[in-house]
Amino acid sequence: MIRNVVLVHGGFVDGSGWLGVHRLLTADGFTVKIVQNPTLSLEGDVAATRFVLDGLDGPAVLVGHSYGGAVISEAGTHDAVAALVYIAAFAPDKGESVNTLIADPPPGAPVPPILPPRDGFLFLDRDKFHASFAADLPEDEAAFLADSQVPWGVGALAGAVTEPAWRHKPSWYLVATADRMIPPPAQRAMATRAGAVTTEAIGSHAIYASQPGAVADLVRQAAAGR
Repeated sequence: MIRNVVLVHGGFVDGSGWLGVHRLLTADGFTVKIVQNPTLSLEGDVAATRFVLDGLDGPAVLVGHSYGGAVISEAGTHDAVAALVYIAAFAPDKGESVNTLIADPPPGAPVPPILPPRDGFLFLDRDKFHASFAADLPEDEAAFLADSQVPWGVGALAGAVTEPAWRHKPSWYLVATADRMIPPPAQRAMATRAGAVTTEAIGSHAIYASQPGAVADLVRQAAAGR
């Protein structure tokens, strides 16, 4: 049983959204670390993740939400990583980036309300944040996320994965079936391509915060190699 877990957040948010998952896993005796990746560039976020992995005393389950899936796909080649868990996340192949994965959305898919870049950074429309990103969170919690958005650097979306860890290490994937940021069919396709053990739950893109139990369950499965 793997006892270390490293959690990597996605764009527009920071690591505080992992609070519920952290509580559940630490109560089970896991050592849980949360990467506060700057989301300025993929290279920088990978470096931040590897810095955390360097400090562990044993193998780890590396977990990524949304854009964090691109980060763990690149950082997951680290020797300490024994398993990968994708939570409504991008899982790029070699040479792919978030930009390439979102370039051709399926017909009828919801369009994330991303505002035009400002000084090289992206934000979600505050008034549409709840419906698009966090529809299953209480309104006040979604409002807090909307008001505390982390500027997402356009360079991070363009960062291409050089050698996807999921080609070499076992992976698990949680599909959020009510996601309005990454279409569920796209999530299923990436999970299948990665050969991931896949589960599904009815939840928004913020499923990592709204359904910490479902996330923790999948992490436990990965830690046990099931």
